[in-house]
Amino acid sequence: MVKFLLWLILLVICWPLALLALILYPFVWFLSLPFRLLGITVNAVFDLLKAFITLPARILRGGRK
Repeated sequence: MVKFLLWLILLVICWPLALLALILYPFVWFLSLPFRLLGITVNAVFDLLKAFITLPARILRGGRK
């Protein structure tokens, strides 16, 4: 909703730029998709490393209660 309102403001201020943004948005989204997938993968690897590092402490603590 916020993006739409910002686009409407841009439409009022400078309509050619707003139309260009409307046309280019799908291309920018498609080009940024690999970087999002890379970010998800890196985040998962760090979560896995954190789980391995904290495993002994979790075992000694007795799990969650």
